Amino acid sequence: MPYTVDAVVVTEKNAPATVESIIVPDPGPGEALVDVHTCGVCQTDQHFQRGGVGDDFPYLLGHEATGRIAAVGENVTSLAVGDKVILNWRAVCGDCRACAKGQPQYCFDTANATQKMTLTDGTELEPALGIGAFAEKTLVAAGQCTVIDDVDDSHDAAVGLLGCGVMAGIGAAINTAGIQRGESVAVIGCGGVGTAAITGARLAGATTIIAVDLDERKLDTARQLGATHTVSAATTEVVEAIREHTAGFGADVVIDAVGIPATYTQAFYARDLAGRVVLVGVPDASLTLELPLQDVFARGGALKSSWYGDCLPSRDFPMLVDLYQQGRLDLDAFVTERVRLDQVQQAFETMNQGEVLRSVVEIT
Repeated sequence: MPYTVDAVVVTEKNAPATVESIIVPDPGPGEALVDVHTCGVCQTDQHFQRGGVGDDFPYLLGHEATGRIAAVGENVTSLAVGDKVILNWRAVCGDCRACAKGQPQYCFDTANATQKMTLTDGTELEPALGIGAFAEKTLVAAGQCTVIDDVDDSHDAAVGLLGCGVMAGIGAAINTAGIQRGESVAVIGCGGVGTAAITGARLAGATTIIAVDLDERKLDTARQLGATHTVSAATTEVVEAIREHTAGFGADVVIDAVGIPATYTQAFYARDLAGRVVLVGVPDASLTLELPLQDVFARGGALKSSWYGDCLPSRDFPMLVDLYQQGRLDLDAFVTERVRLDQVQQAFETMNQGEVLRSVVEIT
């Protein structure tokens, strides 16, 4: 029996995100129906709204979510009705060339639900990142659900952020950069993802953690969550400041959580010889980067991109939830405000003003 529920949809490029009635089908083979509890408001959702991801409008927004399994389709054995889950957009296939090499965190053929959710007039919706969780219910591939049954409902807003932004930042530090104990780390851009990267650097044992941003409010938050030094990009030459905090050499790891040529160039020159640069900020498709090839060769090290923090949800989500419940990972600090479905567009504007780490939609 199909379900009619409220959800946040954007009908065309740059149109406002509005609450509409949508139709969610019963799960088919390999699919799961989820009663959504919470969903974080992520920059990526606004990229969909602005046409920066594609033009398959209308989009059903939202992807950073928790909920409970309401129903499962045929052949689904990993989930049961009532399971508490975090949704993820890397449902590992097990068969592609990355999985065959034992690197499922790079799976090239991740699964989404086969059936489409629709508007009430039958128009098919494209769910953001294959999830579409600004909705009372959503339909996903079973592999997009990671069970976290030991988490109380009151913590859903916090742990749901592992579904995207917090995982991207922590994963960039721990998985992609491979930060080691005693290393120095600089993070350029201290929004939700960059601040999560600072938290990840602290968890990994970095002893010098330098936060860089234009906004003093974000630098204050970065200090609270693990930064040992801060640099105001509004008043200070960033590369020189990072070198001053690392005995003149540059950081072992520099993470660019902004994703524009200016910040990537800063990251490139602010690292030590043989250091690592990690790009986790999502760049606009129109941007290009120019670096002297001689400098790329002479400085050595590694230039990496981090897609979803190179995470494996079945491995990383439970581990980070455990750290949260032990009091070693302050996910609550990332939840700046709690909003309703009809406040998503307003939350986008608040996000653009730099006033939040995360707004989280709570669905009753």
